[in-house]
Amino acid sequence: MNVLFAVSEAAPFVKTGGLADVAGSLPAALKLAGTDTRVILPLYSAIKDEYRSKMEFLFYTYVDLGWRHQYCGLFSLEHEGVTFYFIDSEYYFKRDKIYGCMDDGERFAFFSKAIVTVLPLLNFRPDLINCNDWQTALVPIYLNLEPAGFYRGIKTVYTIHNIEYQGSFSFHTADDVFGLPKNLYEEGLLRYDDGVNLMKGAIYFADYVTTVSPNYAEELRYPFYAHGLHEVISQNSHKLTGIINGLDTCRYNPETDKALPCNFSAGDTSGKAECKRQLCAMLSFDEDDGSPIIACVSRLVEHKGFDLVAHVLDDIIAKGARLAILGTGDQSFEDFFRSAGDRYPRRVSANIMYSEKMASLMYAGADMLLMPSKSEPCGLSQLIAMRYGTVPIVRSAGGLRDTVIPYPAEGSNGFRFDNYDAYDMLGTIGYALEIYEDKPQWQLLMKGCMTQELGWERSAKRYVEVYSSLFD
Repeated sequence: MNVLFAVSEAAPFVKTGGLADVAGSLPAALKLAGTDTRVILPLYSAIKDEYRSKMEFLFYTYVDLGWRHQYCGLFSLEHEGVTFYFIDSEYYFKRDKIYGCMDDGERFAFFSKAIVTVLPLLNFRPDLINCNDWQTALVPIYLNLEPAGFYRGIKTVYTIHNIEYQGSFSFHTADDVFGLPKNLYEEGLLRYDDGVNLMKGAIYFADYVTTVSPNYAEELRYPFYAHGLHEVISQNSHKLTGIINGLDTCRYNPETDKALPCNFSAGDTSGKAECKRQLCAMLSFDEDDGSPIIACVSRLVEHKGFDLVAHVLDDIIAKGARLAILGTGDQSFEDFFRSAGDRYPRRVSANIMYSEKMASLMYAGADMLLMPSKSEPCGLSQLIAMRYGTVPIVRSAGGLRDTVIPYPAEGSNGFRFDNYDAYDMLGTIGYALEIYEDKPQWQLLMKGCMTQELGWERSAKRYVEVYSSLFD
C-alpha cells in the first residue's frame, strides 16, 4: 500500500509542537508495518541548510487557486529511510513564522491544492492520503472535486490532533481563495455559523477519521471537548476511531541521550540521581534536600490545568514537594509563577521560556511530572517522562487516561485524578508523595514506567488496519 502523509510540519525539519513529532516518527513505523509511506510538507524558509543542501529538485508546475495561478516547485529528500516531499513557494512559505500569518487560509489552501496538483506528476501514486489537522483539511475536499481518471480510488484518512484549531474562515475567503462550489459552503457541508469550517468539511469528505487517542475520540462527542463540532462528530462516528500516539523511543532514550549528564536504564537507575543533582544546580535548589521535585513542562495556559496548580501551590509546597516550571503562555500564569519563585526561592523554580536542554534535564532529573490538563488529545510529556523514570500525575483527560495506569493497579505507571478540581489534584499529589517515601515501591513504579511499550509499533499496526479496511 502506498501512503502519502500530508502534514504542515515534521521533525526534524520544522517543529512547533507535537504534530511534528508524529510526522517525524509515525511514517517510519508505517514503513516497517509494510507500507510505502512518504511525507509531504511545505518548504518553509525555517528549514535549515543542512537539509536543503541535500534535497533533490524534481519539477515545477502551477497551481490554480481561485483566480490565482501560482508557481509550485517540488523537492525531495530521503531521511532515515523515509522519502519527504517539499512543496516550494516562496510567496507563501518564505515567512518569519510557520503559523499566525494574516493569509494562513490562503497559504494552506495553496498547500492542499498543490498536493492534489502534483500527484499525477510524481513517480508515486498513493493509494491513500493521510491528512492532518485543518492545514490539510482541504485535501479530501479538493480530491472529491477532481474528475475521475488518475484520482479514481484514492482514499483519504483525516487525523484530528487537536479539535480546538478548526480552520474557520469567512464566506468571502471560501469564494475568493478556496475556489469551492458555493453550495458546499453556503448551505452545505462546510458551512459553520456565518462562515466555513475546513475541519468540518474534512470530517464529512474523508473516507475515515482518526484522532490521537481512544478516550479523546469518545470525548469529542460532547460539547465540552468538541469546540462546537460534537454533532458533526456524532454524525460521522461510524468512521471515527482513536489511535494512541507513540513515542520516538530512539530519540527519547535515557540510555543513549547525549543531552543528559549521566545515562541510565530501567535495569540501573543510579544515573537518574546524578541527573537530579544537576537539575537542582540548574534550578538553584539545595542538592542535599532529598524532597521530591515535581516538574511541569508545558504551555502555561488554562486548558493545561494551571489554574488548578495556582490555586493550591502553597499547599503543594507545604506537603514537602518542590515545583519546577518550564514554559511560556498566558501573562497571568507567567507572572504568578515568577511571584511564586520569589516567595519560595528554594522550593519553586519558574523558568518562563522553552529550552530543549532544560526540558531534557527536567524529564530525566525530576521525580514526578504534573499534567492536570482540562483537555489533552494525547499528550507527549507524560510518555517522555515515563521513558525517563519520572512518574506522571495526570487528570483523566484524553490520551492521559489511555496511557497512565493509576497506582496501585496492576501495571501501574503513574497517578490519576478524575474531576477537574484543585483539591482532587492536591489529594492525588499527596498520595504520590506518600508512595515516594516508600523507596522500594517507588523504584518498582519507576521501572514500571520505563518498561512500558511506548513506541509506534502497535499504533502503526492499528493505522494500517484502518487503511486496509477502506479497500476491503
